[in-house]
Amino acid sequence: QVQLVESGGGSVQTGGSLRLSCTVFGVAFSSNCMGWFRQAPGKEREGVAALYTDTSRTYYDDSVKGRFTISQDNAKNTVYLQMNSLKPEDTAMYYCAASWRCSRFDYRRWVKADQYNYWGQGTQVTVSS
Repeated sequence: QVQLVESGGGSVQTGGSLRLSCTVFGVAFSSNCMGWFRQAPGKEREGVAALYTDTSRTYYDDSVKGRFTISQDNAKNTVYLQMNSLKPEDTAMYYCAASWRCSRFDYRRWVKADQYNYWGQGTQVTVSS
């Protein structure tokens, strides 16, 4: 049974930082994608960052490039999303996701929700102005 558990959400002011964590239980990182997605009320879920665990190659949506950093700790089976220079438009529920069916070469699809079959419960991030 694969389970993803997120933590680290909260409320910050514009310009602040938060670090989200996602620990995977039930299977080790191995040739898989890990992604961070977010969904604001009334909007579709969008992918913001992802990586391929074997290579640690990363991919970011333009909306967060230069502000967010995704990283992994294989020993802890955990991925992180460091979020800096937060803006009110970053306010959303953030979800971690895992996929063992993504292509290591098709990195632009790593932030597409249809690539993922395991999801965490979500953690709320609120940025006030």
